[in-house]
Amino acid sequence: MTQVQRQVGLLERDRVEQYGQLARQLEEAREADARLLSTTHSLAGALRSTSARGQWGEVQLRRVVEAAGMLSRVDFVEQVSYTTGNDGDRARPDMVVQLPGDKQLVIDAKVPLSAFLEAQELAAAAADAAGGEAAGLEARHAELLKQHGKALRTHIDALARKKYWEGAANSPELVICFIPVESVLAEALRADPELLDYAFTRNVALASPVSLLGILKGAAFSWRQAVLTDNARELFDLSKQLYERLGTMGGHVTRLGASLKTSVERYNSFVGALESRVLPTARRIGAFDSASLDVVDAAAGGADEPQADVSLLGAARAQRAGSVPAGSGTAASAIDATPRSLTAHELLDGTDG
Repeated sequence: MTQVQRQVGLLERDRVEQYGQLARQLEEAREADARLLSTTHSLAGALRSTSARGQWGEVQLRRVVEAAGMLSRVDFVEQVSYTTGNDGDRARPDMVVQLPGDKQLVIDAKVPLSAFLEAQELAAAAADAAGGEAAGLEARHAELLKQHGKALRTHIDALARKKYWEGAANSPELVICFIPVESVLAEALRADPELLDYAFTRNVALASPVSLLGILKGAAFSWRQAVLTDNARELFDLSKQLYERLGTMGGHVTRLGASLKTSVERYNSFVGALESRVLPTARRIGAFDSASLDVVDAAAGGADEPQADVSLLGAARAQRAGSVPAGSGTAASAIDATPRSLTAHELLDGTDG
């Protein structure tokens, strides 16, 4: 019995300890819920401010365009200011997206959210209420959604009057109204099913994050196609230029060939004249030697009647007759279209070293 009582005491102690831990966890959860509710109310209050709502929309817009792979100041520009219309009004859209062909697309990120946020708070309260109170809250919720649709329609009219496209270069006659949350657009369309068609008639396109991402992805793809087209055009221009320059080079080669042919012909003429005209005369001069000249001088000075050396006179007669000593060269060959080879042994001996 004592053992049983001891065991029961241990169980009771564990139960009390676990109950205390559970109570602390519940208290922490309650505090976390309170902080979350406070943060939610603070966020809702901040979004009711026009400036805070605009900044939040701009942040969401930038996240979408960056998700589409676009770069700031390359593919898009934020908060650009320019003049629209003939009255000199200044326009400052939230973003201008650059499109191929020096075209631009204007995007506005401001959207009315006050009625929508109040409707969401009433929806949460109606879920916790019961009976007649819940019915009243639901009716008020439906009325707020109608006000939300009307507020968005009014915003569409305001965007249409600004005519952002008149100040942007080569912009289509259209401005995109970016709605940062899908449910904001969905609730507005549920309250006013004709809202999309009405926006189109006012040159305004309503775009949620998903639809805007699709538009920007298409623009990014168009940029890639434009780059490929530019590269193909440049390649075509370079190919055409290369073809023209090859034609010019062909003309140069033709003239070079004609010049080479003329040079070969003149070279062959030079070699022919050298071997057939110049070298025979040089050979005749080379047949004389100093010993023969000394004999002639001695004979002229020592006798009354000159006596000529028979061999010398024979050689001279042979030279005058144009005979060529054996082994002194061969006859010139006919000139052909290739450079003529040297055949004279005097010239060939000079090339051996």
